[in-house]
Amino acid sequence: MLHANAALTPAQRLKLARLIVEEGWPTAWAAKFFAVSWTTADRWARRYRAEGKAGMVDRCSRPQTSPAKTNPATTKRIVSLRLRKRWGAVRLAVETGVAPSTAGAVLRRCGISRLSRLERRDQHVVRYERAAPGELLHADVKKLGNIPAGGGWRFLGREQGGANRTADGGRARSRHHHPLIGRGFIHVVLDDHSRVAYAEICEDETGPTAAAVLRRATAWFAARGVTARRVLTDNGGCYRSRDWAGACTELGITPKRTRPYRPQTNGKVERFHRTMTGEWAFAQFFTSEADRRAAFPGWLHAYNHHRPHTGIGGHPPISRLTNLPGQYT
Repeated sequence: MLHANAALTPAQRLKLARLIVEEGWPTAWAAKFFAVSWTTADRWARRYRAEGKAGMVDRCSRPQTSPAKTNPATTKRIVSLRLRKRWGAVRLAVETGVAPSTAGAVLRRCGISRLSRLERRDQHVVRYERAAPGELLHADVKKLGNIPAGGGWRFLGREQGGANRTADGGRARSRHHHPLIGRGFIHVVLDDHSRVAYAEICEDETGPTAAAVLRRATAWFAARGVTARRVLTDNGGCYRSRDWAGACTELGITPKRTRPYRPQTNGKVERFHRTMTGEWAFAQFFTSEADRRAAFPGWLHAYNHHRPHTGIGGHPPISRLTNLPGQYT
């Protein structure tokens, strides 16, 4: 591949070589004319004599043989220990009798130099989907910092965004000395089978607020023919509260919680958060938090009714709730 400051392209090499070979120019003259060294001009002339036009293209710089390359048996042992023991290059070097730099080169060549890649390779992904709407709801809260008047740093940059935040936040400061302008708490309840989502933007994530959202969400789903049976949440304080437990008992819903530090179990709602922030919260420039919140109901309707969802075959979530009046409007 040609670098940005290459003196000769394949076409220029061909012109240089033909001047020397076919027109009889001295190599020194041709080199001076094309502003390259004598050895460079001579090399392309020799290649043209031997291979013709085909010899003007770039060649791989890798050597034909690598006698100092780590032998296959040692490479295999390094990889085996890495996969089984998760050892780093220094420990692997001690065990296999090579230099740490050699062990590191082997790990990079085999694509296992980072443990994060190694974990993804070994991880067994279990996918599931409930057979009918309402069998399992996923609930979670997404926290987003409010946008100051005039716009935030994502679109205006750190300097202007910080100035807007200071003007909007007044003298109140966080423990990191940032102006306080508050946060929005988006409570989401999502159906496992259909991926239809109910969401509200609230001012806190307390137990009473989460319980009230659950009551309104189940009523919203019931109006669309979905009877909630179970709800899965993380171990947040609002989901461990008496208010949440009381609401579940009142609604006849069985509450379930994920194993601590395993957000993958509640992955469908976590993926919804990513879609929501990418397509609504940070998708365009909002000059205030009020403007962003005003755009939320429209985006949520588009998500449920019109946006194709790859997890259900490219259809919008509402298509899995059949016989609903106006579901395609």
